[in-house]
Amino acid sequence: MKISIRQMEIFLEVAHVGHLTKVAEKLGLSQSAVSMSIKELENIIGYKLFDRINKKLALNEKGRAFAEAIAPLVTKLADIEEEFKNDENSGELLIGVSTTIADYLIPPIICDYMKAYPHVKIKLKVGNTRDIVRMIESGSIDLGFVEGHVESTAIKQEIVGLDELIVVTGNRECGLNEEGYYIDTLLDKPWILREEGSGTREVFLTHLGDLASQVNLFLELSHPESIKNMLIQSGTCLSCLPRVSVMKELERGELFEVKIKKMKFERHFLLIYHKDKYKTTLLNKFIYFVRMQLGKILQR
Repeated sequence: MKISIRQMEIFLEVAHVGHLTKVAEKLGLSQSAVSMSIKELENIIGYKLFDRINKKLALNEKGRAFAEAIAPLVTKLADIEEEFKNDENSGELLIGVSTTIADYLIPPIICDYMKAYPHVKIKLKVGNTRDIVRMIESGSIDLGFVEGHVESTAIKQEIVGLDELIVVTGNRECGLNEEGYYIDTLLDKPWILREEGSGTREVFLTHLGDLASQVNLFLELSHPESIKNMLIQSGTCLSCLPRVSVMKELERGELFEVKIKKMKFERHFLLIYHKDKYKTTLLNKFIYFVRMQLGKILQR
């Protein structure tokens, strides 16, 4: 007897959920059918794949190795099935975007794309860079657009744009100093930064190097809009934010750019996807579209 795709799908679901009853309900099967599928699979392989711990099925060392080996295969087969079931200009795409891209770059791109391809449904998941990486690794989204550096052996990344981060404040006097400042002379002032896991925060602190430990971290916030409001209200705090996120406030004179001597805060916008991801025609066309539109926006 050979291992079937259905057996692998059931096995992965049990590995994820840990309860036969819940898996049976989700897949529309009887509990005995799920149990029998796991037993047959274990008989074929010749090893037990689960340990029963506190009334829950947990993968043992053989089970973890088997899950790691078959998960990309099952995902790829599902992608292939989906592509051949749908027209190349119709279907559903699950896209993850980090906060800055979600707020200031992707909305007009998605709107233009959906006008051009009305039969394609886009589902956006928004989070910081760390969140999007986790979604890619788990297979819960097709691809992601993030800022900053990504460390994961499971993920492929491609540069799709360059973004500049700048130091900003609500302090007019500080902002109008044309000579600028050396960054080490500003670190004792109150700083408002994005939360841990944010690409914006990571780029700023990485550029600071050994000086990062000297930052007077006054407040951590999870959204650029919240940071901008706090900067305007306080009049004394500083932050490092993407230029694209503060253009309106700079033009209105609500925030001011603080010129930094001999240091630039730059980062790449990245397209990321799982190394085992099967890129359908639909997905490739979407990637090309976003690349072209993003390039136009960043060149303005």
